[in-house]
Amino acid sequence: MPIIKSAKKQQRADVRKREKNIKIKDAFRSAIKNFKKAPDAKKLQIAQSEIDKAAKKGVLKKNTASRRKASLAKVAKASGVKTAPAAKKAAPKAATKPAAKAPAKKATPKAAAKPAAKKPAAKKPATKKA
Repeated sequence: MPIIKSAKKQQRADVRKREKNIKIKDAFRSAIKNFKKAPDAKKLQIAQSEIDKAAKKGVLKKNTASRRKASLAKVAKASGVKTAPAAKKAAPKAATKPAAKAPAKKATPKAAAKPAAKKPAAKKPATKKA
């Protein structure tokens, strides 16, 4: 048993985190089992969604989640489950500032007659502040 106050607090937090992780694991494991019992498109979608949630919350690593989803897709293909094509999400509009415009080049007869001047050194782009 911890003696230090902060260690006691951490132990309580660990218990809460463990319970949360167990619930998430149970959710995706049961979804996978339900799909493997009777494969269909709806169950496949639910199972993949649960795996994605677990990966997002840090219970599964990204590559592990990807591997498990691929395994489910393989089972679905073998059993002849037709997957609905994923609806494409609309790309979010860019809310960033427009890039600095390059100065417009004017075609004048004088500029064409002059010999090409040495180009100035390229400027480094300004870093964006977040």
